[in-house]
Amino acid sequence: MILEVAILNIKKGLSEAFETSFQKAESIISSMQGYISHELKKCIEQDDKYILLVNWETIEDHEIGFRKSEQYQEWKTLLHHFYEPFPTVEHYK
Repeated sequence: MILEVAILNIKKGLSEAFETSFQKAESIISSMQGYISHELKKCIEQDDKYILLVNWETIEDHEIGFRKSEQYQEWKTLLHHFYEPFPTVEHYK
């Protein structure tokens, strides 16, 4: 199992809109081949900051299966405009 970790810094004041969009985006990621589970956690100390944890069967399921899919384009449309700066994504085993 591979854990994808992304720190998400949301543009100031857009957390509520981000959370609404993320609720729509959850169905996209959870339908992907190799997806196991995910958690989105809101930071207590810093407004507009989250951590996204996604468990995948393999790194290829995330990097190729998800990121190169049509569904990823919809994910991008729903979420990427909220990030500042764009998050670094790391994988752990």
